[in-house]
Amino acid sequence: MEKNTSPTGGDPVADRRIKLDRLRSEFHADPYGQRIDGLINLAAARKMFDPSKQDSDRPAAAIAGRVVLHRQFGSLIFMTLRDCSGDLQIALSKKQIDPNSFNLARLADLGDIVVARGRIGTTKTEEVTLWAQQLDQFATDTPFEITCKSLAPPPGKWKGLQDAELRYRRRYVDMYANPQVMTTFQLRSQILKATRDFLTNPPDDLGPGFMEVETPMMQPIAGGAAARPFITHHNALDTDLFLRIAPELYLKRLLVGGMDRVFEINRNFRNEGIDRTHNPEFTMLELYQAFGDYNSMMELTEKLVNHLAKTIVGSETIAFDDHQINCSLPFKRATYFDLFEEHTGFAASNRQKLNEAAAQHHIAITGHGQDMILRDVWEKVVEPHLIQPTFVIDYPAALCPLTKCKVDNPTIAERSQLYFAHMELVNAYTELNDPDVQEQNLTQQLTGEDEEEATFRTMDHDFLDALRVGMPPAGGLGIGIDRLVMLLTNNRSIRDVILFPMLRPQRPEGGEGPEMEKE
Repeated sequence: MEKNTSPTGGDPVADRRIKLDRLRSEFHADPYGQRIDGLINLAAARKMFDPSKQDSDRPAAAIAGRVVLHRQFGSLIFMTLRDCSGDLQIALSKKQIDPNSFNLARLADLGDIVVARGRIGTTKTEEVTLWAQQLDQFATDTPFEITCKSLAPPPGKWKGLQDAELRYRRRYVDMYANPQVMTTFQLRSQILKATRDFLTNPPDDLGPGFMEVETPMMQPIAGGAAARPFITHHNALDTDLFLRIAPELYLKRLLVGGMDRVFEINRNFRNEGIDRTHNPEFTMLELYQAFGDYNSMMELTEKLVNHLAKTIVGSETIAFDDHQINCSLPFKRATYFDLFEEHTGFAASNRQKLNEAAAQHHIAITGHGQDMILRDVWEKVVEPHLIQPTFVIDYPAALCPLTKCKVDNPTIAERSQLYFAHMELVNAYTELNDPDVQEQNLTQQLTGEDEEEATFRTMDHDFLDALRVGMPPAGGLGIGIDRLVMLLTNNRSIRDVILFPMLRPQRPEGGEGPEMEKE
């Protein structure tokens, strides 16, 4: 193999700049390219290979990709190109192409984006390869050209781009250096499309389709969920606004207006912590169905998740972390209080035992009501046991101010949450549509806010006015899309399924070609 000596003593960025200058001065080439028509992706080119055809009968293609491997053996140059569809080898023989194209290929570096034209054949080792050559169908085009010169050295050959923080900061490198990352985000796109297709054209037993809508992401009142908002200011109106923490109250206004089945897939913003399953900016599906309830929402949810498992994974069994998650229908249902007693050994009504459990798990008791303590103990003790798909139903009403209570027991709210692998994925309700009860619940919720939260939480009187106009009985649900993608792609961190997750600001270091192998 021919060795490539460095004219700058090993400075990779300086070497690339010298080649950039040579492209312009010696080859009169545009190192940042122009429009090119007729290109096909690498997977499509690979599929064109026909082992029954030989030499000049083999199909021809024009392809583009980023160079991830470059080798020269005398009069032969081999490169592996990568695009969003996968990898494909190209080969250039000094005997088959013009000297200009061959010399250009010698200048190519790892990371360059190149175009090659030729016939799809194989090598002696039977690897499918595009052999670059001049062909009549590409009469005005060269067999090989560099269409974007990369000035930043790529990750190291063996270690690659592995440091997690660096991967998220430089996702544009991560996506080509780690092909499984590209696969994850392609699957995310497929999951969103399959979800929309399912909701707009559901199975017959779920009734008519839902209409996708868009509601405000900047709102005058932070409502729809108990979360801390991001605050911004609108100069023209001279008013503070909040990035929405949930679209719920606007979607319910649409039920009042006569849209009986609506959903929205969009961003929510919560000014809170970051961990394995939380990012301050995240994607949520919220859906509302007039004349539904939390049972109809559970039926829709389990059929949607089952459909996605079969469509995306190809099986009703999903591998996630160390678990095999069985998504066959129906999903298990269990009440909040039964699960609590099963995993703690005492009834939720036993205040003494509850306080002892809270102390054992370092949960604050002073100044907190029994339902709040119960919620915190639940999260510590019960959630870790919820591995297989489980609908947890019938929550304490005090935890659910926007939810209708059971007719025969006003202390129990008709709420369900779907858990997978001890991770909450779906929240569903029988929606409260009594304006007087809703006003009372919101007033109690606001009374219980601490002083800091009270500065941005106010009563949404317009929403109450909408309820007074009249909202039909309804079921509603919210699905965390990022967590759903985690489940279906077997990624254990939410940052692995968000293209650009929230990170701590980094001071610019300056210079070119940042080091990609920091740990």
